[in-house]
Amino acid sequence: MPKHLIQAGIIGVGSYVPDKIVTNKDLEKMMDTSDEWITSRTGIKERRIAEPNDTTAGLAIKASWKALENAGVKPEELDLIILTTCSKDMIIPASACIVQDKLGAVNAAAFDLEAGCTGFVYSVTIAAQFIATGAMKRILVVGSETLSKIINWEDRNTSVLFGDGSGAVVLGPVEQGEGVLASKLAAEGAGWEHLLVPAGGARIPASPLTLEQKLHYVHMNGKEVFRYAVRVMEEEALKMVKLAGLELSDIDLLIPHQANIRIIEHAAKKLNLPMDKVVVNVDRLGNTSSASIPLALDEAVKSGRIKKGDNILMVAFGAGLTSGGIVLKWS
Repeated sequence: MPKHLIQAGIIGVGSYVPDKIVTNKDLEKMMDTSDEWITSRTGIKERRIAEPNDTTAGLAIKASWKALENAGVKPEELDLIILTTCSKDMIIPASACIVQDKLGAVNAAAFDLEAGCTGFVYSVTIAAQFIATGAMKRILVVGSETLSKIINWEDRNTSVLFGDGSGAVVLGPVEQGEGVLASKLAAEGAGWEHLLVPAGGARIPASPLTLEQKLHYVHMNGKEVFRYAVRVMEEEALKMVKLAGLELSDIDLLIPHQANIRIIEHAAKKLNLPMDKVVVNVDRLGNTSSASIPLALDEAVKSGRIKKGDNILMVAFGAGLTSGGIVLKWS
């Protein structure tokens, strides 16, 4: 172990979304809803939907190749793959192992991490610790979702929200003063029942009854999740900036979890950040859960909104209920 902690940062980014677009107008033909109803409550206009043969691991692999190429890292140089998802391919094995196999990352350990929509923040925090101690040097973190496969398309409270996609980053050592400056993870487990897929695990095994009752789909108490999100997005952001030794005025870009435009706008207002300092893609991609922040990050990098030395604040909330944030200086 090194005498001094090694600074960890993101050295490559990549993303992938399916080609199929489902608009609010399309949903009007499927259920009792309207473009105006969805847009006014969520800010979502359209979302990407996976094809029947697409898998969470499959989307992750496509995003991962792009991140590896961007980082100039070969698959066999990876020490670890962390795949964070709410829609893993199977209960066992870990979808990360499928990614490891298909990439040819023969020297990498691999595991899945499930922290709801906060999964990317959790995963990057964990990866940064492995690098900081010198235990590992190159780590691939992927947020990937095919949530459309576990959504009840007759339930307008959930079906209008979610989309599919994948975002990946490669982490490695960076110069001191760059990379991850601070991170914090949190959970309020008392709210676990507000967002869940009730059946299919060992608690409620699959049966004809669970299928009949549609217990294999996402169930959400929207009011409680919204109330939690509005509170923790502001709280976690303020804590993160303080932990990093910065002021809010030092933040160049906020990349929040893309769940709802009203939550994002509320957080920006409370943090006194103009919306031109906030990355938003929820209108085009919907809520892609653990993939939302890396998807937004990749967009921001590719469009030139992020440059060397920028202070980036990422904040998320999700099922569990979980929350967390990261401040990093782009290297």
